[in-house]
Amino acid sequence: MLLKSCCIYSTGIFSILMLILGISLVLSNVFPHFLQGEVEKEVVLKNGTEAFDAFENPPAPIYMQFYFFNLTNPLEMLNGDRPAVVEIGPYTYREYRPMEDVNFQENGTKVAAVNPKTYIFQRNMSRGPETDLIRTVNIPAMTVMEKFKDNALAASVISSYMRSQGEGLFITRTVRELLWGYEDGLLKALSLFQPGLDDVFGLFYKNNGSNDGKYVFFTGQGSSKDFARVDTWNGNSSLDWWTSDECNMINGTNGAFFHPVVTKNETLYMFSSDLCRSLYAVYEEDVTVKGIPGYRFTPPSKVFANLTVNPDNAGFCVPAGNCLGSGLLNVSACKQGAPIIMSSPHFYQADEKFVKDVFGMNPKKEEHQTTIDINPLTGIVLQAAKRLQVNVFIEKIPRFSQAENVRTVVFPVVYLNESVLIDDASAVKLRTVMVKQNVVVNIPFMLIGLGIIMGVLFMFLMCRQKVPESTAAERQPLLSS
Repeated sequence: MLLKSCCIYSTGIFSILMLILGISLVLSNVFPHFLQGEVEKEVVLKNGTEAFDAFENPPAPIYMQFYFFNLTNPLEMLNGDRPAVVEIGPYTYREYRPMEDVNFQENGTKVAAVNPKTYIFQRNMSRGPETDLIRTVNIPAMTVMEKFKDNALAASVISSYMRSQGEGLFITRTVRELLWGYEDGLLKALSLFQPGLDDVFGLFYKNNGSNDGKYVFFTGQGSSKDFARVDTWNGNSSLDWWTSDECNMINGTNGAFFHPVVTKNETLYMFSSDLCRSLYAVYEEDVTVKGIPGYRFTPPSKVFANLTVNPDNAGFCVPAGNCLGSGLLNVSACKQGAPIIMSSPHFYQADEKFVKDVFGMNPKKEEHQTTIDINPLTGIVLQAAKRLQVNVFIEKIPRFSQAENVRTVVFPVVYLNESVLIDDASAVKLRTVMVKQNVVVNIPFMLIGLGIIMGVLFMFLMCRQKVPESTAAERQPLLSS
C-alpha cells in the first residue's frame, strides 16, 4: 500500500516538473536559438559546405524572359500622337551563371569571384523564334540626337546623313538583334570620326557569355549577417554615378543569396548592376513553395519614389535636380550616355502619367512586381522573380527632322522577368531540415503535453484510491437496545 502511494505521488511530482521545465524552455527559446546557431555555423562560404556549392554553381534552373513592346502607330507618333504598343513575348532563355575565378581572401572572411552569364534560347518556352520582327525606337539614333542636339552644325550633318540612309526614329529588327546586337549604320559612320566607338548596338550586347565585373563577398565566417554581402564591386566599395553618398552606396548581397535566420521586420538590401544601384525589399506575406515555408519580400514603392515622396532618393536625380517622377530611374550615366530609363514592367508603381502616356500599358501587381520568397531559417531563396523594364526617353529635338514633332514620352522597349524556382533535390533536403526544426522547436511543448497527461493520470489515480475497509468492531452500533 505504501509503495502504491509512493508511485502515485511520484507521478504528481513528475507532472509538475515536466510542466515547469517545458514552460521554462518555451519562455527561454533555448531550442530555437540552438537550431539557429547550428544553421548559422553551416551557412558560410567555405569549401565543403552546401552553401558554397550552391554559391559556386546554383542548382536551381534560372530563366530569363523578354517581353517586347511592338509600336503600331509610328507615323502618328512622329506627328505628335502618343505611342500605341502591343506586348509580344515571352522570348525565353535558360540562364547559366556559375561563379568563376573564385579566390578566398583575408583568412577566409572574404571571397572574390566573377559571375559570367550565358543565355540559351528555349524555343519551346517562347512565343516564337528569335527571328521574330519587332518595331521599336531607334536607340542609337536617339542617343546620337540627344548628344548633338545643342550643336547646330553637327545636328544638321547627322540629320542629313540619316535621311540619305533612310534612318529614322524607329527601326524594325529581330529579337536576336535587339537583344544581342547588330551593326548600326549611324554608329559605323560616326566611328570614322570617333575612333574606338563601337558600331554594334544591342540592349544586352556583350552580356551573353560575359560577366558584370569582379565581386568581393563576405563569407559569413565572422558574422552570419554578413553572409554573401558584397564588399566591393570592380574594386570599389561605392559607386560614382549618383549625386549623393547615400545613393552611391553598395549595400547587401547580389540578390541570389541571403543570410540565415531572416525575420519579418528586417529590411533586405541588394545591389543590382542592371539598375546601377542598391535597393531593398521588405516583408509582404507568408508563402509556401514546394511544401517549404517562406517569407515573401518585395521592394516597396518608396524605393523608386520621387524625392517629394522619399527625400533619400534625391541623389538619383541626374543631373542634380532633374527628377523624372516616381517609379522611374534614369541610368544614362551608367549606360554610356544612352537615354535609358528603368522602371517596373508596364510602369507598375510609377506615376499614373507614364501609364497614360503610352496606349497599351496595363500594370498588374501579380505579373509585374519583383518578388523574393525566402526560407526564414536558412535564408535560401525558394522562388524569385526580378522584373525590370527598359525604356527610352524621347523628346522633341527641333534640329533633327526625325524628331521635330514628337511628344516627350518615356517609351517602353522591353521588360524582362528573371525567375528561379528551387529544384526538387534541394527542396527535399530543405524539407528534411524543416522536419528537424519542427521536432526540435516542439520539444518544450511535448514536455508540457507529457506533464499535463501525467497530471491527469495523477488525479485519476488519487480518485481511484480505495478507502480502507472497517473492522467488525467498528461496524457495531454505538448504542445497543
